[in-house]
Amino acid sequence: MQTSISSNSLSHIMGELQAANRDFAKSYPGESHARQAVHTVYGGAQIFKSDTPMKLGGVAINNMLEYAPDFVTFAKVLGLRGSEALPKKASKVAELKKKFDKKPDAAKAKNPEAWLAHTVYQRVLAKLKAEPVEDFRIDFEDGYGNRPDAEEDSHAASTAQEVAKGMTAGTLSPFIGIRIKPLTDELRTRALRTLDIFLTALSQATSGKLPENFVVTIPKVTTRAHVEAVVSAFESLEQAGVFPAGSLKLELMIETPQTLINAQGQSAISIFVAAAKGRCIAGHFGVYDYTALCGITASFQSMRHPACDFARHMMKVALAQTGVNISDGATNIMPVGHHRAEKGGKPLTAKQKAENKATVYRAWKLAWDDINHSLMNGYYQGWDLHPAQLPIRYAAIYAFFLQELEAASHRLKTFIEKAAQASLIGDVFDDAATGQGLLNFFLRGIACRAITEQEAMVTGLSIEELQSRSFVKILNARRGAPALKL
Repeated sequence: MQTSISSNSLSHIMGELQAANRDFAKSYPGESHARQAVHTVYGGAQIFKSDTPMKLGGVAINNMLEYAPDFVTFAKVLGLRGSEALPKKASKVAELKKKFDKKPDAAKAKNPEAWLAHTVYQRVLAKLKAEPVEDFRIDFEDGYGNRPDAEEDSHAASTAQEVAKGMTAGTLSPFIGIRIKPLTDELRTRALRTLDIFLTALSQATSGKLPENFVVTIPKVTTRAHVEAVVSAFESLEQAGVFPAGSLKLELMIETPQTLINAQGQSAISIFVAAAKGRCIAGHFGVYDYTALCGITASFQSMRHPACDFARHMMKVALAQTGVNISDGATNIMPVGHHRAEKGGKPLTAKQKAENKATVYRAWKLAWDDINHSLMNGYYQGWDLHPAQLPIRYAAIYAFFLQELEAASHRLKTFIEKAAQASLIGDVFDDAATGQGLLNFFLRGIACRAITEQEAMVTGLSIEELQSRSFVKILNARRGAPALKL
């Protein structure tokens, strides 16, 4: 066929396109294949100990068993799908439990709604016993307050010692970090001093070894300089031999309107991530600071306010396919009864117990709805502020994965088969990103123990293929051909 574009012009055009595509791929490498925690628990530095995560799990289990002694009560309070059809009588509940314990597959086929409620309940309890906290942030900001410098110096050093102790004992959460104070004019010196003391003490206690998945959280970021200051501090610490070069990571608190759109009308989130020089691994949404700065009064500040949905979507757009994780905020209504029996005092009355139960149930349902709203918006991580919130965090996430398991299994299995077939017969297949997105559903579910590896194998994937965490690697291995690229 006759063409008119000269070879020189075509070569120039192709060179420009290749460079542009390379730059785009560098900025948007796709979702990270690494595990992401489903929540972050914030706790004041003044009370952190090496075994804090396990202690929080104990409190969570006690709270759950006190107010939901069986799976039916738990399901009905939360409004789990099909829970309205579950029996109320204790004898019937016990009978159902026996069936699931003896012949789970047969019981599931006969009563899928009861299976869902029973499975969520049992897996939440198992999670709280084995790994109650996935991510813990030692807080020197809101959860700590302003204290004398000598006191914060002491806590910065002592918490580092506790982290080192937890590393040796294996009692830390899988993800851990610290949140320093904001880098405002009033607090910048204090923030960087705490960072320096903590990391120096940690390095001395561990011979320069960081805990796995360690991160520093920067709150109330409003200018690129805040990020650059922390990066410079990291570089200085690494150059001094405190930790290996490039090992220190950070995450951004996105909690001001100016972080979404700056004075120049730009997305400041992208600018801040670029300023981190590859060290930014996450952006966390701060619901209550953000809504307050939007002029929303306290009575209407909530996780599901429309202003928050706008901010979430702006975050999603700015960070999509960058490899930077996103996290939602926290429900600030705690599931804790107002009445407490004092040691050696009178026990609670029936009325007080009923009032406590009503308070806890309302807070449970609020957290359940908030977490499901986050999941619907593609936010698989959020904050928890109290151990009594942990059962609901896991219940919502487990129900989300289990309810979607059958459909997602069929979809991924079909997708892999079609993709492999297209490759074998020479058809064009360039939708590996969609395949990775489907695979990520299972990776997330397995990581948080919502689903088992055996349940994921219904997709036709082997354990080895799941553990590769890469759709492209799976497809390349199955087609036995030169590597595909996203």
